[in-house]
Amino acid sequence: MAQALIQIVIPFAAMFAIMYFLLILPEKKRSKKYNNMLAELQVNDEVLTRGGIVGKIITIDEDQLVIQSGPDRVRIRVTKNSVAQKITKDA
Repeated sequence: MAQALIQIVIPFAAMFAIMYFLLILPEKKRSKKYNNMLAELQVNDEVLTRGGIVGKIITIDEDQLVIQSGPDRVRIRVTKNSVAQKITKDA
């Protein structure tokens, strides 16, 4: 009886360990890196939004920011979570 229980539990534990190291742990690292990037945003940084808009940050509030984009210098208010990535000059 105990041996049968062990034969059932060990594969489930192994599958959970594999899932943790292949899916959960990398996602935690990505999330932490993304949150650090959002926290370090400053005025005059260039960002790419999730909608594909590239612009320069003009002002930053707690959870919103205003970006300026295009040749007409259009200003758009977006939430911080809508920023996909910060564009670096050396990239």
